[in-house]
Amino acid sequence: MSASQIALLGAIAGFTIFLGLPIGRLRSPAPRMRALLNATAIGILLFLLWDVLTHAWEPLDEAVGKQSYGSAVVDGVVLGGGLAVGLLGLVYFDRWMADRRARMSPPVAAVVSPPVAVSVGAGDAAPAAERGATALAPVAAGADRGAWGSPARQLALLIAVGIGLHNFAEGLAIGNSAAQGEIALAVLLIIGFGLHNATEGFGIVAPLAAAGTRPSWGYLAALGLIGGGPTFLGTVIGQQFTNDLISVAFLALAAGSILYVVIELLAVGRRMGPKHIFTWGLLAGLLLGFATDAIVTAAGV
Repeated sequence: MSASQIALLGAIAGFTIFLGLPIGRLRSPAPRMRALLNATAIGILLFLLWDVLTHAWEPLDEAVGKQSYGSAVVDGVVLGGGLAVGLLGLVYFDRWMADRRARMSPPVAAVVSPPVAVSVGAGDAAPAAERGATALAPVAAGADRGAWGSPARQLALLIAVGIGLHNFAEGLAIGNSAAQGEIALAVLLIIGFGLHNATEGFGIVAPLAAAGTRPSWGYLAALGLIGGGPTFLGTVIGQQFTNDLISVAFLALAAGSILYVVIELLAVGRRMGPKHIFTWGLLAGLLLGFATDAIVTAAGV
């Protein structure tokens, strides 16, 4: 099998992420459905976090087993550094974005009309309050639009970035296997990663569906390219050279960013619906992740 054919199969494995993205186009899902989608995304991302850290730990564990303590220390530093950059980098980036939005937001007092003495009946009080809320709604919406749009869109983009880093490392594994002449293993990896990516697409758009934000097809396509495109890039680069340390670095960055997103989703998940819905969704996401992994293992990867 030629290098171009391997690269094409790597692209197919990456772009199976688009299979789960149309869920983000749901029209105004019910509150309980939003809570379920959010919790299921958390479950998928928790599985993905475990999967990423497991693969990132393998070179270090192998080095310790061979008593190559120098290599183990280097792998450990790269793993810890990547986790810190992926997690804390997003924490401070989100803080910078919040400060930027606060500076760009117009003061609410500027749109408040001075009090006017008007005789209003009891039946007119609620409509008057609603008219005031309606007048302020565009300001609030505009204040929330920064460079990345609403918080739900920002969170979806962060998930896509984290999954993209993970998929780049997966692409490197596909390319490395092909470069070493293990074509059968490379094809099995493509099949397995393709199955994983199909569930990852749902994890990306779940925050949008949970928030009732209906993105355009163009925005979903951009999320798919960010999350799935790196599989193709990793496959192409992985066929040129083999380097476990680079794989560990990208896996660690992915783990840190995914951990940040899980923390953010957990912060809102319990407030979105009853505890039993949250728990069922979380369990469903975890089981879905392990089911795809079991299929990959059964295939011999």
